[in-house]
Amino acid sequence: MNELNLREFARWTWRQLTSMRTALLLLLLLALAAVPGSVVPQADVDALKASQWQEAHPKLTPIYERLGLFDVYASPWFAAIYLLLTISLVGCIIPRTKVYFKAMRARPPKAPRNLTRLPDHHTYTTSESPEEVLAQARKALGKRRFRLDLHDEEAGSGSVAAERGYLREAGNLVFHLSILVVMAGMAMGSLFGYQGGVIVTVGNGFSNNLTQYDDFVPGSLYRSEWMEPFAFDVDDFDIEWLYTGRGAGQARNFTSELTYTEEPGGAEKTYDLRVNHPLSIGKTDIFLIGHGYAPVITIKDGNGEVAYSGPTTFLPMDMNFTSFGVVKAPDAQPKSLALEGELYPTYEFNDGPYSSFGEAIDPLISMLVYAGDLGLDDGGSTSVYVLDKSELEPVMKEGSDHAPLRLDMRPGDEVELPDGLGTVSFDGIERWNKIQISQTPGKLVALGGVSLALLGLIGSLYIRPRRIWVRARRVDGATLVEIAGLDRSSGGDIADELASLTATLNPVDPAHPADSATATPKEQS
Repeated sequence: MNELNLREFARWTWRQLTSMRTALLLLLLLALAAVPGSVVPQADVDALKASQWQEAHPKLTPIYERLGLFDVYASPWFAAIYLLLTISLVGCIIPRTKVYFKAMRARPPKAPRNLTRLPDHHTYTTSESPEEVLAQARKALGKRRFRLDLHDEEAGSGSVAAERGYLREAGNLVFHLSILVVMAGMAMGSLFGYQGGVIVTVGNGFSNNLTQYDDFVPGSLYRSEWMEPFAFDVDDFDIEWLYTGRGAGQARNFTSELTYTEEPGGAEKTYDLRVNHPLSIGKTDIFLIGHGYAPVITIKDGNGEVAYSGPTTFLPMDMNFTSFGVVKAPDAQPKSLALEGELYPTYEFNDGPYSSFGEAIDPLISMLVYAGDLGLDDGGSTSVYVLDKSELEPVMKEGSDHAPLRLDMRPGDEVELPDGLGTVSFDGIERWNKIQISQTPGKLVALGGVSLALLGLIGSLYIRPRRIWVRARRVDGATLVEIAGLDRSSGGDIADELASLTATLNPVDPAHPADSATATPKEQS
């Protein structure tokens, strides 16, 4: 076998890449490549969960980071699959489109020599001339929107060729084109849009600039001056709890009441922000995606100075809002202090502490106390949800060297720390909202692509391409009419359509009692 030269190898590679089999394989590969994005915590979606996973899996973390599994959709290998799929689809669609337009202009093919060999056929004789029969056939098939062509055969003989269902292939092309449209829309959002998140305590507000975001993921070509200059305040937060039945204790129908301005000094407006009911300001969408509790905690150091005070965001860990949180007081004297533990909105104890209900009916915080160097000056973790314990020591109960001090506090409680470290008080509890803010310029393009996909799929599934031929010729002083059809779609049945056409061309007529009709064997049975 001769070896391929460079040009032949490039041509072979292009044919393989632009084959429909390769396109389907790449589409499957893209779906599989997206699976790690659902399984592995993504840093741009939930930085806390990603950091906790990394701390829990120190051996796997370097491998996952090298593979880009913490940011799958921005990884080079995901982009490579995406690009190859785009090239493959374009390479599939363009040649098929040329073939389709050529077929659209083509005339229906001539009738086969022996129509009676086709699975579905009818024959009958009539005293009408072949010309009259063919004229009636053209009229009947024309009403049924068939594309027609008249063919003259030997003397005294002719046939009508009819075909319809050309739009089936158009449906296939539209479906494949829609995938490109969806991908283009997604690419527009990734390049020119952004997505950010912020946790806002009820009663506080947000101004749309980069310093206000907890996390911000811009598109590759996004520019910060494109941000809308809006601001909003979370005035109140209403929530409905499910008290009875299955799922009791879970939150439902929660609403965040906003007051917002679209520009500095603009008129104030109000909006009830709910899940799946975003507030749109210009090109920016504001979503309510979560909520939780923020215990108000005050830490006073050994000198009696307030080292930390205010609501602290605790992140829910289950459906009953058992929440985890960290409090840091790096300026406390004589040692920096930190708290780490859980909040139980409705505290219960049964083989361990837990929350029996999501509503804060009987809240309790249970936290361990640490003292020492928080590592903030040495490049340690700066996340407000992560506590770097490498330079910290747990504070022990007074008079014990082995029992760590655990603070179990209800609102209004204050505990004095041993060794003159200060005091900790639980002053109350507030709520917070997780707000997602994004610009997705390609969302309408992607929506249009999905609509095209449905339209193309309907066309490719329900449009039946089929051909019908009618031949009329003089035999023994009468006109023999042969009608046959071919359904080109899988599972199609053209028998009813042929029977209807035969009944139209050869109605029961007392003036022609000699006329007869012969059906296919399966119809006779």
